[in-house]
Amino acid sequence: SPAKLPAVNDIEVIGEPIARCNILVPSDYLGNVITLCVEKRGVQVDMVYHGNQVALTYDIPMSEVVLDFFDRLKSTSRGYASLDYNFQRYEESDMVRVDILLNGERVDALAIITHKDNSQGRGRDLVEKMKEFIPRQMFDIAIQAAIGNHIIARSTVKQLRKNVIAKCYGGDVSRKKKLLQKQKEGKKRMKQIGNVELPQEAFLAILHVGKDK
Repeated sequence: SPAKLPAVNDIEVIGEPIARCNILVPSDYLGNVITLCVEKRGVQVDMVYHGNQVALTYDIPMSEVVLDFFDRLKSTSRGYASLDYNFQRYEESDMVRVDILLNGERVDALAIITHKDNSQGRGRDLVEKMKEFIPRQMFDIAIQAAIGNHIIARSTVKQLRKNVIAKCYGGDVSRKKKLLQKQKEGKKRMKQIGNVELPQEAFLAILHVGKDK
């Protein structure tokens, strides 16, 4: 579980699993495929031409491969490229844990581990996905992505507004003010003690963080 990753100051080295990827692609799409491999932090190991086909060998972080590499490879080669891969080794890497906070409280199940270079974008992506799936409630829900104590992204799910003065007929201004103040105080208490309701879709959303939209 990403939540069990120790604090950055307590970690000496993180080993990231690396996959050896063997790709066969028509030469017409070679440039596109190389661009994709570089985007995925790949390191070229070999490249051999076989007529109009090119056999590429890249070492790519396993996390990038399993995320969406095959789908992107098929898309960029119009379906002509093939891929097989296997675990190669662990390699020292600059990985960080991105936490999600709801109203200041960390939600362990929503934490992810990603490369530091991708952390800002994936933090923003995760915050936006949470905003999409968390239903509006009777109080504002602040959604934050953080690395340690550093907030890297933030958004808010605005509260539902209940018209408490709908049945307050006439011009009794003082009564309306009291009702609105009572509602405000009630929402403040709810925000302090209430649990944010998270649908199943919110937890499943972390599986798609970082995928090309």
